[in-house]
Amino acid sequence: MKIRINWDALGIGASLACAIHCALLPLFMTSLPLFGVNIIHNIYFEAGMIFLAFCIGTGSLYHGYKKHHHSLVPLFIFSIGFSLLVLKQFFLHVETWLLIPAVILIIYGHLLNYKSCRVHNHAHADDCNH
Repeated sequence: MKIRINWDALGIGASLACAIHCALLPLFMTSLPLFGVNIIHNIYFEAGMIFLAFCIGTGSLYHGYKKHHHSLVPLFIFSIGFSLLVLKQFFLHVETWLLIPAVILIIYGHLLNYKSCRVHNHAHADDCNH
């Protein structure tokens, strides 16, 4: 029996986990530095989360584009959101103002991809190789 992974659901979950990390972790885990653990504003942890979001997002959106709907709109929306997510690492004084629209756009790109895949199922185009 073949296990199928819903990459859009995984992408939405990863985006929500990132949003929860960025919003709630500082509130609940402010005592971590007392124990020598610095996960808040840890550049390696942040880069890992961004890399994870990029891998899951591009894999999901590429699959949806290539095998189902052939629409660049979800990829475009995801790209804008992901660009804002990367920019927040460099412009820390406006981090929250970049993070909120970034997460919303990334999730919206995944939702559009998911809905488009369900509507079109296997919309074959001239460039389709399956």
